[in-house]
Amino acid sequence: MARQLRGNVLVTGSNRGIGLELLRQLAARGGEPTRLYAGCRAPEGAGAEALRDLQTQHPGRISIIKLDMSDEDSISAAVQAVSRQIDAGGLNLLINNAAINQPAAPALLAATGKKDMMDVYETNVVGPFLLAKMFLPLLKRAAEMGSPEEDSEKETMSCRRSAIINLSSTFSSMHKCPETFARAPMYPYRASKAALNMVTRCQSEDFKKHNILVTAIHPGWVRTRMGGAQGVLSTEDSVLAMLDVMTSLGNKDAGMLVDWQGNTIPW
Repeated sequence: MARQLRGNVLVTGSNRGIGLELLRQLAARGGEPTRLYAGCRAPEGAGAEALRDLQTQHPGRISIIKLDMSDEDSISAAVQAVSRQIDAGGLNLLINNAAINQPAAPALLAATGKKDMMDVYETNVVGPFLLAKMFLPLLKRAAEMGSPEEDSEKETMSCRRSAIINLSSTFSSMHKCPETFARAPMYPYRASKAALNMVTRCQSEDFKKHNILVTAIHPGWVRTRMGGAQGVLSTEDSVLAMLDVMTSLGNKDAGMLVDWQGNTIPW
């Protein structure tokens, strides 16, 4: 049986799709994690109604945090808000799920402009980079407080202790581009996720001295607003599989890109 995730977990982009389902399944897992922090750009808006309902269903378990991943001031304010609420255990798991895709699919070259490229990069790459940087003290605290008895001596890093999971995509893979490009050109999205992979790789090297795991995961082609109705996975199945993968990640997975089944995706 897979080990359970535990401690304090923050999920960005949590008002719908994969982010909301991550919170739903984590909240349903008994007494763990200790507390969930739900990053949402407009917590009081109509688009966050399902998130507010989920918070009501799990009183005391979910804190909704205003967080716009394209705004550095909003990111800083969100980190401060979590810091005021979090316990001495620090932040055990940061899941960077929030992302945008523009222009609308299929995002052909002729329809894509500079603003599209910059907006997508800002949200999908700069946002996760800054959030990880600003949360580093709380992630370090969690790594220092982690209970080594749950891990083997060789596994100094895990999602049960201190980790960052960046949701990436198979569309980020340069190796796989020839087989996936015709279906979805999506220049800004593809380029941003490839850049996020490099951020993942760099931060994994930088943070491993603190025993903080950094890994990227492709959730599969999921039926969401972004993935479209043709997706082959439901949000429930994708998240269930990803959470199982997260519980099994260790030192060997640092800086890697894996899919929802744990298979390594070539760069």
